[in-house]
Amino acid sequence: MAYRARYQPGTRGTALHCELNQTTPDKLRVCAVSFLNTTPLVWGMLHGPQRGLFELDFRIPAECADQLASGAADIGIVPSFELTRQDLEVIRGTGIACHGPVRSILLVSSRPAAGIRTLAADSSSRTSVALARVILDRRYGAEPEVQSHPPDLEAMLRVADAALIIGDPALRIDVAPGARHFYDLGAEWVEMTGLPMVFAVWAGRKGAVTPEVSQAFRESCRYGREHMEEIVASEARAREFPAGLVREYLTRHIVHELGERDYEGMELFLRYARQLEPSARRPAAV
Repeated sequence: MAYRARYQPGTRGTALHCELNQTTPDKLRVCAVSFLNTTPLVWGMLHGPQRGLFELDFRIPAECADQLASGAADIGIVPSFELTRQDLEVIRGTGIACHGPVRSILLVSSRPAAGIRTLAADSSSRTSVALARVILDRRYGAEPEVQSHPPDLEAMLRVADAALIIGDPALRIDVAPGARHFYDLGAEWVEMTGLPMVFAVWAGRKGAVTPEVSQAFRESCRYGREHMEEIVASEARAREFPAGLVREYLTRHIVHELGERDYEGMELFLRYARQLEPSARRPAAV
């Protein structure tokens, strides 16, 4: 069966209401993410020429990776860190990256970064947790103990020196200067390395990623970028965000069409992340 999805506000940023439609059983099973930053990638699959080509399911990033690992999905939008853990084939040319501040991956701390000893992390994206560890280690010389915690900023800061908030919940945080320290991890990475940061890519099991399938994913992204004002109107209403915030986030902070510099940044990140995870597997070729 395939899923026709529309977005509704939910506790993790957005829940997707999915209506089941009968389809042929040989459609590729695609696991997408319910965060705002993924919307342009799937807009063509939901509303454009690629509609009906795939069986769509929506989850948080780490769950998409698990769906691929278990065989429940053929292709998924997975945290780039997952390429150190699974033997996956990457669909080139499209994904989720930033070339500066990303706004939706925030480290919020009660003390300067160098003094962080404990970190409460929303672990729904393994890339974000790995990125926080890499930046704290390499840029600030901090190696905090990381504990998983639901994305509740005040509760997180009651049990740890710092909190890692990602996705739509991060967009709701007021980052005005005050007693707390705010670190945008996209900006931190770019300043530290001079390279883009790739947070997630479309990837699939061997045999699922054909040239035709890859082209369909790139065209779905292109369709979303060409219909950005439709996305802004729809997502601002569904997620209860100001339209200006949605537009700025999707057009200025998030990059969906990836080039060689993006992949250079991804390879560097994976190398740094592997050094913190010595038992991790080598990443897939991209």
